Amino acid sequence: MRVVFMGTPDFAAASLKKIIDDGFEVVGVFTQPDKPKGRGMELAFSPVKQVALDNALPVYQPEKMRDGTAYEQVKALAPDILAVVAYGRLLPDDILALPKLGAVNVHASLLPMYRGAAPIQWAVLNGDKETGVSTMYLAHDMDTGDVIYVEKTEIGEYETSGELFDRLMVMGAELLSKTLTDIENGTAPRTPQDHSKASYVTMLDKSICPIDWSKTPREILKKIYGLQPWPVATTELDGAVYRVFAADYTGNTTSLEPGAVVSAGKDGLEMACADGKTLMIKELQAPGKKRMAAAEFLRGHSIKIGR
Repeated sequence: MRVVFMGTPDFAAASLKKIIDDGFEVVGVFTQPDKPKGRGMELAFSPVKQVALDNALPVYQPEKMRDGTAYEQVKALAPDILAVVAYGRLLPDDILALPKLGAVNVHASLLPMYRGAAPIQWAVLNGDKETGVSTMYLAHDMDTGDVIYVEKTEIGEYETSGELFDRLMVMGAELLSKTLTDIENGTAPRTPQDHSKASYVTMLDKSICPIDWSKTPREILKKIYGLQPWPVATTELDGAVYRVFAADYTGNTTSLEPGAVVSAGKDGLEMACADGKTLMIKELQAPGKKRMAAAEFLRGHSIKIGR
């Protein structure tokens, strides 16, 4: 089975490496054009391109998908199937129609939930107990195609989006390999999505960073872990904006208003939240300083209590 792979970031690179290691005939790899990176703004390869080059596979980096160039490139490769993982481009219908076995995609959610970008982060931010990866056939509209397989996993209460990303990356690679194997053998299932249960999510930006202390302790804790490694939750203390990396439940209550500092000491920085509950900040970063345990920071800095 001739496979054309399309993807760009680390999440996709793991899938490409997996299907190469499992012996699939990858005849071409499409990835985003090289982009300037770092202080020197030198052009850098995508992780997918690096895997392709390491395995001597032909690489294609079209600037556009609808000017006919990509269509002719894919057509010349005569693929039986397209495997698409976090490519970052929507494929036009003429390209999707080229391979006889269709085009399949790995998506890091339990479809039809969390169609769109950043599904991993939003699963953590929303306090979900579980998430997973889905493989599906690509259709005209984004993330709407028939589902092939779904694999679930629990989300740890203190698991960051970055940690969950790493787990789902491996799960997604394994599920893609299984999907391609079963499609080749003619045993892969195909289940239409229930579109009435669909939800959509968007990319994150820094506008979401400030913590709203009028939320419950769990909502705040999930925001702190959901916004890691980027863009990271923030809070203002004594007129300065701090990045917050870790927190824990206290079981304590307070009469202070949400956002007030209840206590500051060896256990960390205790903050008032909704319904008179509190949450303990365990790790933070002051402006211009390194990331450190809140208790360590407080040994050399004073924070006003009660405000």
